[in-house]
Amino acid sequence: MHPQKKYIVFKNMTRPLILHTDPIRFAAEDWLKFEKEVGVQVVHINSDYSREQFIEDLHGKYSQCVAIARGYLTGRVVGRFDAELIAHFPPSLKYIAHQGAGYDQCDVDPLIAKGIQLAHCPGVVNASTADTNIYLMLAAMRNFARGSQALKRGLWPVKGNSAGVDAGINPKGKVLGIVGMGGIGLAVRDRARAFGFEKIVYYNRTQVSAQLEDGCEYCNTLEKLVSQSDVISLNVPLNWSTYHLISNEIIEKMRDGVIIINTARGQVIDENALVRHLKSGKVGAAGLDVFESEPNVNPELLKCDNVTATPHMGTNAEQTVHEMEAQVISNIQLGLESGQVKNLVPEQHGHF
Repeated sequence: MHPQKKYIVFKNMTRPLILHTDPIRFAAEDWLKFEKEVGVQVVHINSDYSREQFIEDLHGKYSQCVAIARGYLTGRVVGRFDAELIAHFPPSLKYIAHQGAGYDQCDVDPLIAKGIQLAHCPGVVNASTADTNIYLMLAAMRNFARGSQALKRGLWPVKGNSAGVDAGINPKGKVLGIVGMGGIGLAVRDRARAFGFEKIVYYNRTQVSAQLEDGCEYCNTLEKLVSQSDVISLNVPLNWSTYHLISNEIIEKMRDGVIIINTARGQVIDENALVRHLKSGKVGAAGLDVFESEPNVNPELLKCDNVTATPHMGTNAEQTVHEMEAQVISNIQLGLESGQVKNLVPEQHGHF
């Protein structure tokens, strides 16, 4: 089909200009197919680019771009899509497709004001993030990270049984608290059930349907959840209401020896408070895939031997990355063809 008939929004453009911030890890053929078969012009911006150059080019050679595919390393190249940068976006820009479920790297309100739709990648990350969550949960509960470190240091059999590592706890008879019962929270719930938790409770902005709840117990306040949970799994997006959601005050309301798992965003936890309580034993262990200032991790956090840490690997699976990269393409394509992206972020519903 000829592009002028295909693109109802940009029917006067021969080849709509799409900007993509690299890298492409698994969807190179998808991008080639998109460019060739759909008839767009794709410009790939590499890691040598800068925010200053990006702004200059948005007023120059990219002043007619209609969409930006925001790769997962964009923040390290041109920075956040904040109000300052968005002010330089040209009038032709209508769609931004972010590679990821969380989109805290983009300020939504300035995009709405400029009439720019923001798409993300919900759903495709659920399974791999939940798998990571369960790995961290079991490792933290059973002290597996400590055991691995002790073994590598040659402390077995020097330190005796299990290289001197303290006995951990099993899920049986324990209460799991899930903070955020969205797609990832539900996937964590489904996986965790197999391990025999006595009860699963959850806290959400609103109670989910009885069908989705499926036997879990709703807590209408975060305080109610943390007061009864032995293990707490964080699965909320980062926004103004969830920044430092897990504060010093909230941790103090938790059970002694509580285990905290975070595969959401690092800023959901006040890390300084977490470190204090990890050292005191109030928090028995933590399993963390995300950090407040990543990739720069608080060194005091890494010194705690009751922390199992991974370098933001929640979605680092070949299939998941490929699906996210492909969903970025499909969001842009649908926007060009219909005027509406498929996965519009919730805050923009009703605006487009």
